Amino acid sequence: MTTLRPFTCNDMYRFNNVNLDPLTETYGLSFYMQYLAHWPEYFQVAESPSGEIMGYIMGKAEGHGENWHGHVTALTVSPDYRRLGLAAILMNFLEDVSEKKRAYFVDLFVRVSNKVAINMYTNLGYIVYRTVLEYYSGDPDEDAYDMRKACSRDVKQKSVIPLNHPVRPEDVE
Repeated sequence: MTTLRPFTCNDMYRFNNVNLDPLTETYGLSFYMQYLAHWPEYFQVAESPSGEIMGYIMGKAEGHGENWHGHVTALTVSPDYRRLGLAAILMNFLEDVSEKKRAYFVDLFVRVSNKVAINMYTNLGYIVYRTVLEYYSGDPDEDAYDMRKACSRDVKQKSVIPLNHPVRPEDVE
């Protein structure tokens, strides 16, 4: 049975098997610590009965007014535990936290080439809100989709009306 629990500092020494995926963004320890200190309620681990980290999600709440939202910074599941619905469970957790914080929507960025993730997010109710040009560094740089899902506070669903033109990273709020 999978257990969802809050991420702890010790987990940073145990999650390498999850982060070895080339589509997973890996950050420096200080970045993880910043999220853990500022938004601990958004940082969860899925753990196997044997104590192995199966996946995790980290995010934050940000914005002002009708742009107040939950943001998925990272979601990843170890290759050994994919296709079991763990990503959907972790996303649902983050969406619930965002609802409790009275967010208008939840958003995330995904590489335009990551068709599996885009399909999963679409099946979870997310839409492509806009394209962010050259969001991911590389050779060459890669565009991202900014995907969104409205929360119950956005009664008129204004946060998920797609933009019809791409934006640059510096234009993202």
